[in-house]
Amino acid sequence: MAPRGDRTKGASAPARQVAFRLGLTAENRAAAVLVAKGYRIVSRRWRSPAGEIDIVARRGNVLVFIEVKARAAFDAAAYAVTARQQRRIAAAAAAWLAVNTDDAGCDIRFDVILVAPRRWPRHIEAAFDAGG
Repeated sequence: MAPRGDRTKGASAPARQVAFRLGLTAENRAAAVLVAKGYRIVSRRWRSPAGEIDIVARRGNVLVFIEVKARAAFDAAAYAVTARQQRRIAAAAAAWLAVNTDDAGCDIRFDVILVAPRRWPRHIEAAFDAGG
């Protein structure tokens, strides 16, 4: 069984490819929802030593760091955003702000978008704060 942090570790190459494609599809759906709601996508899959941010978006003076979770059902997706993951995302957001100093004056928010098959993605604004 794979460790909690990486569900694809130890999986076969085809399984990792399927997981990658499913994640990318979920992120594409999430980005489409954000654009439809008036957000501008600033970055996708931004990586730092602290971790990865699935989507960075902006609307007005609000800079939003978004975690996208895809599961068979919304409940399972929601439970997949653990306190540990929240801390990692907050640390990655701090790294983003250190590199992208023009955004330092923005209001910051952490959102989650839950994606399930044959359902419109669910956008949860202010899902958690930087304290995890």
